Amino acid sequence: MDSIDLSPNQFKKLAERVLEFATRHLEELELRPIAPRVKASTLEELFHTPLPESGVGEEALEQLEAVARHSRAQNGRFFGYVLGSGDAVSATTELLCAVLNQNVTAWRSAPAAVTIERTVISWLAQAIGCSGFSGTLTSGGSSANLMALAMAREAKTPANQSGLTDGRRIAVYASSQVHMSIRKAVALLGIGHENIRTIRVDDFFHMIPQDLAHAMEFDMARGIPGVVVANAGTVNTGAIDPLQEIAAIASKHDAWLHIDGAYGALAAIAAPDKLSGLELADSISLDPHKWLYQPLDCGCLLYRDLGAARRAFSDSGEYVRPLSEDSREGYAIFEESMELSRRFRALKLWFSIRYHGFAKLRESIQKDLRHAQRLTRQIQAHPALELQAPVELSAVCFRYVGGRSPADPELNELNAAILGRILERGNLYLSNATLRSKFCLRACIVNHRTTDADIDRVVPEVLLAAKEVC
Repeated sequence: MDSIDLSPNQFKKLAERVLEFATRHLEELELRPIAPRVKASTLEELFHTPLPESGVGEEALEQLEAVARHSRAQNGRFFGYVLGSGDAVSATTELLCAVLNQNVTAWRSAPAAVTIERTVISWLAQAIGCSGFSGTLTSGGSSANLMALAMAREAKTPANQSGLTDGRRIAVYASSQVHMSIRKAVALLGIGHENIRTIRVDDFFHMIPQDLAHAMEFDMARGIPGVVVANAGTVNTGAIDPLQEIAAIASKHDAWLHIDGAYGALAAIAAPDKLSGLELADSISLDPHKWLYQPLDCGCLLYRDLGAARRAFSDSGEYVRPLSEDSREGYAIFEESMELSRRFRALKLWFSIRYHGFAKLRESIQKDLRHAQRLTRQIQAHPALELQAPVELSAVCFRYVGGRSPADPELNELNAAILGRILERGNLYLSNATLRSKFCLRACIVNHRTTDADIDRVVPEVLLAAKEVC
């Protein structure tokens, strides 16, 4: 063929083969080891090949099967990270999304896609008790946090035109449990790590409001404006900061309040009482690819003041000037986002919500919360195990102690070895966290495939691994 284009029949043939691979992957999901038993050298030999000058046509499909075979199996026993399990309903839309190839920059570029994204944003805001908030879909929590801090900086210390010049500063207040993306955002925005005020946490890993108030009073007396970052589900333990108290302190000092809810904000769908105070934020990050189980990527930033987003991000060229007098048809997402080129992220989420309904998604989140409590009770009931943090959402941090003193320094090395053995066996996937210098095993349950039986395998697998490495 002279063209790289395919006929509809050729496309259908390829798509059917890919669908076979995907279906087989789902059929085998519960039977496969979670971490593929493959060495890096094998994958390099398979995939790191010379640049092909001539194509191999349909023979290339063989490599796709190898990709699926050597990928992690995210079945019901995957508890490694705060990562949704990939709703198969959503996955069915991904091929259509790519074929449509909509660049979701503005209504005139992608009318259906923009309308659907704005609808989904309103649904998400309503679902977590923040009706009336605006927002955009992002690649994830990191980009949402970056955009939120850019909006906060421009609202409190405008810098887009002249930069942070003449000694002007802005302070960012966050607890010691804040996600690493906040530090990255502070660096990228030129605020500087030296202007982060790390606020202590209590025994439950919550920010201490009194310490926040004292730090803000010190800075405000020197004319330094502030941005407060509160956690709605820390990545280590799922801790939720006292949002209402923090909001009152931020409001008193006219500070921007951003809530990093990438992990936990969507739990408000199922347990609104746990997250009272979300509606008091100026901005909130949340990730549908976590607790709405969407395939990557699908993050979100919600914000109260649309004008603040436009002040931070509106800087458009003549070639993208809206041509319509209709406010809907002249709408441009790039005036409210750091992105210009954007894929049709909303399609899978819109379709998934319409297919399942929020009631089913709520039930699935509630099931994850129950599973976390089930595992917590099993850990507390076993004398060889020790819970390391309260379980507010679905992250369960614990250690194997055996008959040793909890202060035994060798327990860190032992638990690291236990984790390594668990991952090597492949029946279960845990991750780790370090809390107060203690290496912990961590099970994070954000998985619509998990059953009671899957939860009941955790403690026996940990004990077996401990027996093997001791």
